[in-house]
Amino acid sequence: MATFATPDQLLVIIDPVARSTDGESVRIAKDVLGAGAASTKVCLPESPEEFARMLQRRGSRRPVLIGDDRALVRTVALLHRRRELAGCVLSVVPVGPVLGVAHALGVPTGAVAAARAVLDGTERRLDVLVDDSDGVVLGALRIPALPAESSAADPSGAGSSGAASSGSPSSGSPSSGGGSHGRPWLHSLVRTLAHPRTARPSRLAAAPPSPGPARLRVEVDGETLVDLDQPVEAVSVTPGASGTADVIVRPLSLGADAAPIEARGRTVTVSGADFRYRADASVAGPVRRRTWTVREGALGLMLPGR
Repeated sequence: MATFATPDQLLVIIDPVARSTDGESVRIAKDVLGAGAASTKVCLPESPEEFARMLQRRGSRRPVLIGDDRALVRTVALLHRRRELAGCVLSVVPVGPVLGVAHALGVPTGAVAAARAVLDGTERRLDVLVDDSDGVVLGALRIPALPAESSAADPSGAGSSGAASSGSPSSGSPSSGGGSHGRPWLHSLVRTLAHPRTARPSRLAAAPPSPGPARLRVEVDGETLVDLDQPVEAVSVTPGASGTADVIVRPLSLGADAAPIEARGRTVTVSGADFRYRADASVAGPVRRRTWTVREGALGLMLPGR
């Protein structure tokens, strides 16, 4: 059951990875939040189970996460599984080794700016992808999954979570350039996935070496976009705008460059031989079939006011 939060009463949950990797940024964020909020309760979980209990017992306090992409995805997934995501407005101060997803969503890169957005920002409702196993994807997903060592890149130099964490703007708000129908940063996100930069290694569990072309059936809103008889090099799916997802399929090039196949829809189903995919901060699979559905405005996130 959702509990309506009091805006000036904060529950600040500090992920242990953030504390161990950048204690100075954690301290700065705590100081800014403590000075600007009427009441701040700080929690220091030591395990995922403790993290979940603290989030569940937030009461009327507004949850504020200090942590990286993995902590952000874990928080959103917990709220989704409890059917509390729609009634919750989440705030994030990105601290840690893997920050691309938070930055791509528009959260400021610095501890001070992010903490000020917690206090003075505005709520924005963002679309997410939910799969048929109740998994949540905040950014882009990619098939096949890139090797962990290749997908650890992040334009900010802070590390990345792979398929949904690269190509983020360096400022705290999304760029105003052309892009994915309301989420212009997503095209640069997908481009970075396909051609990641070298950065320090992330702590992701290693994915298998990049596989060759796959034979997959890709369906968008029940219509077949590509079938098993056409090998593909990559498939990417990103939340677009107004409850739709942008789908890009890159067919295998035989001699000449094959043009990507693009479509937009509310549901995307991929099936075929066992395949892995990278979504946000993790690699999933192998699976033989997976369906993703866009949940329009499912995530409420505090971002800097315009």
